[in-house]
Amino acid sequence: MTDFGIQEALKKLSVKDINEGTSTGARWFSGGPLIDSYSPVDGKRIGSVKTTTNKDYEMVMTTATAAFKTWRTMPAPQRGEIVRQFGEKLRELKEPLGKLVSYEMGKSYQEGLGEVQEMIDICDFAVGLSRQLHGLTMHSERPGHRMYEQYHPLGVVGIISAFNFPVAVWAWNTALAWICGDVCVWKPSEKTPLCGVACQNIIAQVLKENNLPEGISCLVQGDYRVGEFITTDKRIPLVSATGSTRMGKIVAKTVGERLGKSLLELGGNNAIIVTPDADIKMTVIGAVFGAVGTAGQRCTSTRRLIIHESIYDQVKNALIAAYGQLRIGNPLDENNHVGPLIDTDAVDMYTNALEKVVSEGGNIVVQGGVLNGEGYESGCYVKPAIAEAGNYFEIVQHETFAPILYLLKYNGNVQSAIELQNGVAQGLSSAIMTNNLREAEYFLSHAGSDCGIANVNIGTSGAEIGGAFGGEKETGGGRESGSDAWKIYMRRQTNTINYTADLPLAQGIKFDL
Repeated sequence: MTDFGIQEALKKLSVKDINEGTSTGARWFSGGPLIDSYSPVDGKRIGSVKTTTNKDYEMVMTTATAAFKTWRTMPAPQRGEIVRQFGEKLRELKEPLGKLVSYEMGKSYQEGLGEVQEMIDICDFAVGLSRQLHGLTMHSERPGHRMYEQYHPLGVVGIISAFNFPVAVWAWNTALAWICGDVCVWKPSEKTPLCGVACQNIIAQVLKENNLPEGISCLVQGDYRVGEFITTDKRIPLVSATGSTRMGKIVAKTVGERLGKSLLELGGNNAIIVTPDADIKMTVIGAVFGAVGTAGQRCTSTRRLIIHESIYDQVKNALIAAYGQLRIGNPLDENNHVGPLIDTDAVDMYTNALEKVVSEGGNIVVQGGVLNGEGYESGCYVKPAIAEAGNYFEIVQHETFAPILYLLKYNGNVQSAIELQNGVAQGLSSAIMTNNLREAEYFLSHAGSDCGIANVNIGTSGAEIGGAFGGEKETGGGRESGSDAWKIYMRRQTNTINYTADLPLAQGIKFDL
């Protein structure tokens, strides 16, 4: 199989055959056993990473805590300058890092490049934000007093990220946390550990060039047990965790029991409503990319298509034709649309879901299946499938992290479609395809979509960094990236200043001595 420049990319990113997995900047150390990283593209071992032991973790936290005391005193615009330099390094290394993301995770090379571009974009956003960490001023009820509020850094922020966006979600958190004055400890997914090593190498170079202390950016590696070091640690006031709803509930409980804060980005079961006034061509483009992009392994992937009965067959037939044009194969080959699932466990989940929808009475209109033979040796390639289903099917109520699109039919007005959309436990992303202004506005109203993201005439995936990203219900309620998401990385403080020679009390209370 063609190398597609992977070895050269690894060299540029300083990723070795055997890598230390624990880092406090430019210093690397690890005492735990190895994690082997195998590519779902061809099944080959890319490299190995030494995992983080409890002793290693304590060294990380000691270093990070000390670094925070220095980092928090730097003016925010100066911290923004460091983030700007990080963004410039990412621009220089966009191609090799995008290739590593594609090869280690399995998403298309274009999506890998897009993920690195998200990192660059959030750095640009954070640089501007570093001069806009605004508080408020308020009028005091007491004469000769001034009131205002300001925001201060939290401390050490713990980040636990998932395999499907192995670099972008880390950058969403760190770029904002850094300009807020926090330092970060990151545990990437054990399924994509080399992406973590590559990113740490990049930021470590920036920190070293600026003579900054170790510990501003730290990396730990391992499975859920290393994640538990972070979630149970009282020295970490905020834990940002991305993953399944099941994982998020554990994190929320563990962090909550010690009265820490958690930022959760969990499962999605996203739907597109297609009304009689929809543009069918736009609908098909949005639905197909939403359903098969990243092989259906985005938290914003389109899982359900809720179609009005009057155009149901027209939309279904257009989708079947579009799926017939999909090319499945090596994601580094830009002629292909769909790459592999992350591993064979994901393949099993995919096949079980298809069996489940059939057992519940569904009809498979675009057949799925596991691909074998030349080019598919890893055993991780599957065919994107489409199934006609009922909204009441149990399988439809859950997120299937694979390229399976469920077609649901509705009759009546748009309110009935919205009820179907909202009738699941998750609430991340949603969309409506319509040229009817009233339908679009109703969808966005208080009585409309209950999701954190609601789009009109675009699909459910492909969020921009300028808006706050996150969802409601079992998606966790967290918000990352744009808007005022920065506030969760800081602590709010209200200040009152008395510039008189008297000490009046609030609410007119008298206390004379």
